[in-house]
This record gives sequence, C-alpha cells and structure tokens, in this order.
Amino acid sequence: MLAHLEFVPLFTAFFVAVILLVVMTPFAHQLGLVDHPSARKHHNGRVPLTGGVAIFGAVLITSVLTDVWFKNGSLFFTASFFIVLLGMLDDKFDLSAKGRLMCQFGVAAIMAWAAQNYITSLGDIFGFGATDFGLFGYFFTLICVVGVINAFNMIDGIDGLAGGMSLIVLLAVVFLLLVSNNGEAIMAPMMVVSAIVPFLAFNLSWKGFKGNKIFMGDSGSMFVGLTIVWLMVDFTQGAEAAMRPITAVWIIGLPLMDMAAIMYRRARKGQSVLKPDRQHLHNIFMRAGLSSRRSLAAILLMGCGYAAIGILGELYEVSETIMFWGFMISLVVYSLVIQNIWTILRIVRNIRKTS
Repeated sequence: MLAHLEFVPLFTAFFVAVILLVVMTPFAHQLGLVDHPSARKHHNGRVPLTGGVAIFGAVLITSVLTDVWFKNGSLFFTASFFIVLLGMLDDKFDLSAKGRLMCQFGVAAIMAWAAQNYITSLGDIFGFGATDFGLFGYFFTLICVVGVINAFNMIDGIDGLAGGMSLIVLLAVVFLLLVSNNGEAIMAPMMVVSAIVPFLAFNLSWKGFKGNKIFMGDSGSMFVGLTIVWLMVDFTQGAEAAMRPITAVWIIGLPLMDMAAIMYRRARKGQSVLKPDRQHLHNIFMRAGLSSRRSLAAILLMGCGYAAIGILGELYEVSETIMFWGFMISLVVYSLVIQNIWTILRIVRNIRKTS
C-alpha cells in the first residue's frame, strides 16, 4: 500500500521548512510581519507571522528539487503564490473583508477555469440520481473554494489548531487514496504534511524547538485551505474519483460547521459575517475553563470524529443521501448548541452542584 511513498521529498520538505522558519524570523521583524498582543490576541511579545510562507516555500522548493508535483502543479503554485501574498498583505495591513474576498475569488478562478479543477457533480446526495452541474459547476466551485479558504482562516485562533486540523484532513485524504488504489497521488498531500510538522514544532514549542515562537498567519491558514480544497475537488470528481464528494465534506466538516455557525450568529446580530470576534469554538472551550492545550486537544479530537465518519461512510458505502442529511442534521445541531452554549454550560454547572 505504501509503495508510492517517497522519503526523499518528505525529508526535503521537512528540512527546508525548518530552515525557512528559522531564516525568516529576523526578516519578519524587519518587514513588520509580526503579531502584537491585543484584546483578541493573548500572547507574549511580537510573534513572527511567517509560518505559512515557510510552509508554502518548502512545498514549492521540494517540488522543484525532487520533481514531485501536484496535478496542474504550475497553476497550483501560481494560485498558492497569490493566496500567500494576499495573506501577507492582510497580516501587514489588515485588509478589508471585501478586498480579501475579491482576491480569493480571483485565486479560485485560477483553480476552476485555468486549471479546470472544478466540481461537476455532488453525487446522489438527494436520492434522485447524481446532482450534476454542467457549466454552473465553475461558479459553484468558486463559492466552495472561497468558503474552505475562509473556514481554515477562521479556525486559526490558538496555537496548533489550523496546522493540526490540516494534518487530520490531509492524512484522511492520504488514507482514502491508499484504500482506493490511488496511491500514486499520495505524495502531494504528504509533502504538505511534512512541511506543516516543523511549523507545529515551533508553534507549540515542542522540546528542542522552544524559544522561536512562530504563527502561521493568514498566509498559512489560507494556503492550507486552498491546498485542501484543490486536492478535495481533484480527488472527488471524474470517473476515477478516489472518494465521493460528501465524504470530502465530512472530512473537513468541523471547520465548515464552525464557520457556518459563526456567520449565522453574526448575521442574526446584524453584523458583518466576516467581522472577527471571540466567539469561535476555541474561545468557547477556553471561556468554559479549559486551557489552550486542552482546548486544542478537544477540538482536534472532534475534527478526527468528523473525518472518521467520512472515512467509515466511504469504506462501508453508506448511501450518499444518508451521509448528506446526516451532515445537515449535524450542522443544525452544532449551530443550535453554539448559539445556546452558555445556557447549556450553566445548566451543566447547576446539575453538578446539586449532584
């Protein structure tokens, strides 16, 4: 099953990422690509926001050196360059939400139109036969790409979360590629995994990596979001798809649900759906009394649960209709819980006091 795994590109991506993460730190301070503590951001000192740039650079350099490429590699790296540049500019100048969206749609257009990597079908999710899009698939893909990019951007709120969630998703994709006899395609996601791991080591201050704190930044969260949606569309469409579209939805289910619940709550309050706040899932866990590390562990465990449902549904060929409506019910329940989380927590505390 692992005959297609090549270790040279993986080690190259890892060590290039380590080098870039270290080398870019002084440049981050010189260019002002650093995160300052604020009411929304609780950390010590100015932290470089170059983790995403290093991850992108490591994947690109590894592809050039080892000749292991994504499908439509030149267009993938073109789109990735623009999304990383957008993230850097946003980290530096705090761009407007409308400006970011316009640029994200431009990047999505590179994927859908230039690379012809777009959604043609959602499968039989309604039970009436395959839901095919035709030309509308181009426009639907734009919405999906921008949605996934922002889902990973929004979930990036505590150390290790965006990177850890990305690893869960990418490794789930690799597993499904292997079991579906598409092992020749695993190197693209595995290179990204290898580049993310050293970032997590610095970001979480693992033993041997302490003293050089680095954040992923908007460039990193948007890059991994673009990478994941690029791979998901590629692997779910066509006659030789490695997985069904609804499986991909479940695998990235937690970031999607958190984004949908946040946007719904903001819309109900008459706020901009892209306005930042402190009501994300990790904020809720921490306000409920969990530490940052325990919140991270709990959320990643939830992410594993959603990915596991997608994988099991794929392996046991559970009806796409059941998988779709199961996801929609889960989304509604998730949203209701998030909207009423403080009432629920208050009831739980009262029950504990009386028991």
